Amino acid sequence: MIQIIPITSSSNIKRLHGLDHLRAAAIVLVLLFHYEFYYGVPEWLETFSRFGWSGVDLFFVLSGYLIADKLFRELNARGRINFKGFYLNRFLRIIPAYVAVVALYFYFPNLQEGRGLQPLWKFLTFTQNISIDIFKNTFSHAWSLCVEEHFYLLLPILLYFIFSKKMTHRAIYFFIAFAVLGVLIRYSIWEAFVAPAYGRTGIGIAIKNIYYPTYARLDGLLVGVAIASIFRYSLSLKEKIVKHGNMLLALSLILLLAAYFLFDGSIVSIEFTSWPVALFGFPLVSVAYGFMVIAAISPNCILSKYKFRPTAILATLAYSIYLSHKITNHLINTQLKYVLELESYQVFPVCLFAAILGALILHLFVEKPFLILRNNFNRNIWIQKY
Repeated sequence: MIQIIPITSSSNIKRLHGLDHLRAAAIVLVLLFHYEFYYGVPEWLETFSRFGWSGVDLFFVLSGYLIADKLFRELNARGRINFKGFYLNRFLRIIPAYVAVVALYFYFPNLQEGRGLQPLWKFLTFTQNISIDIFKNTFSHAWSLCVEEHFYLLLPILLYFIFSKKMTHRAIYFFIAFAVLGVLIRYSIWEAFVAPAYGRTGIGIAIKNIYYPTYARLDGLLVGVAIASIFRYSLSLKEKIVKHGNMLLALSLILLLAAYFLFDGSIVSIEFTSWPVALFGFPLVSVAYGFMVIAAISPNCILSKYKFRPTAILATLAYSIYLSHKITNHLINTQLKYVLELESYQVFPVCLFAAILGALILHLFVEKPFLILRNNFNRNIWIQKY
């Protein structure tokens, strides 16, 4: 029997129940959004799936929190950052499965779900999201991996600078500056490119220049870093916050509902071309998901109290699902009709099953072996150090 076991330390399992629920929610949101965009979901899911793009923002907040917390723990324990170890960890976590899927796309054109691929060098250098050609939308969802890779590259360097210069008491100003800079960048882009355009042309320009580029999409990652810093260095504030996990969860849902109406559900809407949405929409979504992450790691919150096996499995497979789900969706929607005739509402659950099955194969044969290698590397480093 195949066992899907999250690779994590036993000391963190209880805390990660809530985060597993959020990872599962994030990947379901992304799945629904992409399926709605390409093929159309059942009518009863349309309203919910329109907001599925925000699942990426939830992933950003989770990544910002987890990566920053890891670096803060290392700084506290050793007084420095092991750059080689950190980047090797990230390489083994991200690159093998990613390269495997890039190879599938380039070597097997029949797997391509969109209108064409960006140049290979853009995928290999994680620059696909910069000046992206939105017409060539095959594997376009790799843009978020570009944002995260840029974050992984820069955050350790920034923290090293802050801690080595003994500027930790001023660290908050750095992150506020980045957040404000993001708003200013989005405003300058909106004023120069989006405002003069009309209709769907304006939507395309906003998506290309505001939705995709790293320099306009750091809000979620910054919120995650802020949560990690509060939980690591402001213990009195942390103790006050975690007492109200369920209240924070409710507040998060209220803010997400407000964001839903602000965007009219989707980024592919005329509202995205307005300056309030272009400037403050992503920060609102990020703060909302930030409250949700805090709730998920608060001991008294319903999210952290209960373990649910399906969400644990989805959380473990989330990265592989993210990478491969457009391939499986495309194959089922274009090839299954030659084998079996199904109504559109029947194809949808088949695609969900195929996305999980395809991700399971990718996870077991590519992702998991390298995660085990990473864990062995970390264990050896720990033994050498201690």
